[in-house]
Amino acid sequence: MTYIALILSVLIGIVIVFGLKPSTKTVQLLLAFSGAYLLSITILHLLPEVYTSNFSSVGLFILLGLLLQLIIDFFSKGAEHGHIHIQENILFPWALFFSLSIHAFMEGIPLAHHQNHNHLLWAIVIHKIPVAIILGTFFVKSKIKKRYAILFLILFSIMSPLGSLAGENIQFLIRFKTQINAIIIGIFLHISTIILFETSKDHKFNLLKFSAILIGMVVAYLA
Repeated sequence: MTYIALILSVLIGIVIVFGLKPSTKTVQLLLAFSGAYLLSITILHLLPEVYTSNFSSVGLFILLGLLLQLIIDFFSKGAEHGHIHIQENILFPWALFFSLSIHAFMEGIPLAHHQNHNHLLWAIVIHKIPVAIILGTFFVKSKIKKRYAILFLILFSIMSPLGSLAGENIQFLIRFKTQINAIIIGIFLHISTIILFETSKDHKFNLLKFSAILIGMVVAYLA
């Protein structure tokens, strides 16, 4: 069920890109909802879990996760949180593809041994849909053929399941699961807070974005 849900989240993004061709505003609203949900799940469920463990350096690894996401952002150009500038006829975005794939693989690892598995799973699923839309839009605008774009999106869809599989079977990842969870929390905090708190255009209050954020928080709280 975990693997299917993770793969379907990207496939939904593929269908939206090639079928509905969403506007930038729609993608931004999806990102706002997913960012609010991700932040809420992190605060309500993930943080309490790692801080009730016997590991004393949780905060250090959360900071490490924040720094790691900053490095990934250098290559992805902030696609995880909607900072994207798409140009026509661009070459294949290898740096974007590999950085997003690494990000997807890492966020799948804690699913193998997380106590609040369903909360984390749905947070990742909801987050991956707009990210898949952004990646798919990049492929559509690039010179790559449509069938290859779909192939690379399918490859991207299996990254999180592979991360979960690795978390279940690689002893290093099992042994240091608390530290890894803390790193993933840092990554989630970085992504979600940028989505939520980045400055709106001309510093104007955006009612639609605020509504999407509020709905995301309420849904996460009720989940």
